[in-house]
Amino acid sequence: MTFRAQEGAPREGRCTPLLLGCRVLFKLMLLKSFSILAVAITGLAPLQAKAASGCTLASHYGVGDGYHGQTTANGERYNAYGKSVAHRWLPFGTRLRVTNQRNGRSVIVRVNDRGPYVGDRDLDLSYGAFSSIASPSQGVANVCYSRV
Repeated sequence: MTFRAQEGAPREGRCTPLLLGCRVLFKLMLLKSFSILAVAITGLAPLQAKAASGCTLASHYGVGDGYHGQTTANGERYNAYGKSVAHRWLPFGTRLRVTNQRNGRSVIVRVNDRGPYVGDRDLDLSYGAFSSIASPSQGVANVCYSRV
């Protein structure tokens, strides 16, 4: 018994536009996956990290929420009373000057974690860093930051 391909069906080894589209899409998805994996493992950041500055709403974390003493995204123990910050894409170890727009007080912090994942905030300061520039009871503060 012999089987014949149906008329109009693609033959083995032949590339159809649909199949070609799948191959291109697969390669793009694979490339994007490797990029995300490289950022997650090494802390490498996209090109936009070169101009790391802006103004945003900053929050604080670490006291009363269970994060103090836990492992951060870069593998070190989180010290809520230290001067650190969480940022979504800046490389670990990046130092930033964060200035409260309301009172002009500033603090220098180091990126050691990822976040925040709430709203349009770019920075999640440690309790200690936030206390240096604003009252923690505020919860959030309008700040400007720039790479040091």
